[in-house]
Amino acid sequence: MIELKTITKIAIRAIRANKMRSSLTSLGIIIGVAAVIVMLAIGHGAQISIQEDMRTMGSNLMIVRSGTSTSGGARGGRGSLPTMKAADGDAIQEKIAKVRLAAPVLEQTSQIVYGNANWATSTTGTDNRYFEIKDWALDYGRNFSESDIKNAAKVTVLGKTVVTELFGDVDPLEKTVRIKGMPFTVIGVLQKRGENGMGMDQDDAVFIPITTAQKKVIGITFPDQVNMIMLQAVDGEATYSSQDDIAQLLRQRHNLGTNKENDFVIMNLTQMQEMMESSTQILTVLLGSIASISLLVGGIGIMNIMLVSVTERTREIGIRMAIGAKAWDIRWQFLMEAIVLSLIGGLVGIVTGLVGVEVMKLFTTFTLKIAWAYVVIPFVFSGLVGVMFGFYPAYKASLLNPINALRYE
Repeated sequence: MIELKTITKIAIRAIRANKMRSSLTSLGIIIGVAAVIVMLAIGHGAQISIQEDMRTMGSNLMIVRSGTSTSGGARGGRGSLPTMKAADGDAIQEKIAKVRLAAPVLEQTSQIVYGNANWATSTTGTDNRYFEIKDWALDYGRNFSESDIKNAAKVTVLGKTVVTELFGDVDPLEKTVRIKGMPFTVIGVLQKRGENGMGMDQDDAVFIPITTAQKKVIGITFPDQVNMIMLQAVDGEATYSSQDDIAQLLRQRHNLGTNKENDFVIMNLTQMQEMMESSTQILTVLLGSIASISLLVGGIGIMNIMLVSVTERTREIGIRMAIGAKAWDIRWQFLMEAIVLSLIGGLVGIVTGLVGVEVMKLFTTFTLKIAWAYVVIPFVFSGLVGVMFGFYPAYKASLLNPINALRYE
């Protein structure tokens, strides 16, 4: 049997003898590999983008909102029946071992004024547990102190967008802003977060102590009222396993009888995150599968051209057989040509795909991320395409009768 090195040299010589035809044959593989890389980069980038957006919301997160209301036969949405208290969150954190933190949240859109500048934004009453849950650090200044919470102090922590809109380049620390006409001292500025997955500017926010919001800024219908309680479980699994315990505790605290519905709603954001990540994984596989069709089309092109090559080189095959070449020698010769064509197309396709990704980064807003596996897999697949679609022409060549092949014109 002819050694692999010799077979490879013969294959490369045959490919170089028909450069234009070989280039056009490899073009299908080039396009296929490049398309797979770009599509997988788009899908992987979408997955990473969602993960980053969810990370800014907080990890292992649950939200408890007030329930629905019914009036005159009309049923309101979540939160329309105010039932939640900040003390409910404290009780959950204290008594449910799988809940690490519970932050009260009372929010309303308010006008905030500094000098001649004013800005309408979300004003949120909470405490420092909120920032810990969301892993949102200060850029400078300080957070709320225990004294601020206890005494319902008129102090505020601002998001970057609010600072830009009201202060421009002026340092806002210790400056006085007015929220609903009341003076508040700026004690801190949060690090920039940017937009979340729903396109909302997370930095367009003002934070005040929960007690200040309850007593002085936001109207409430009963003492200690909040819109919702933000919970952080100890891990992702606990967001599922702790829900029944949380519901049972809240039913006891709200004095709900056996036949009464829950007057609260528990939302598991970890479940939402997992569903979104699962969707992007499916999208990535779908995009990669669609692009892989181009590789198969390229493989069909290789098979077609190799069949033509076998027909054109019938006399050459007859001569090789007449001087002692075995059937497997002929098969390896034509199979190696198909593999080399595919691998050359795969290498050029990788370069084309990587360049295509960089170009898309410049001219689109898509998040594109290349993993090495997304480069290696298409290249390996291109080689397999050469084997699969090159085998039949090679097998057909090996079946030729030497005498008939020598007589072929």
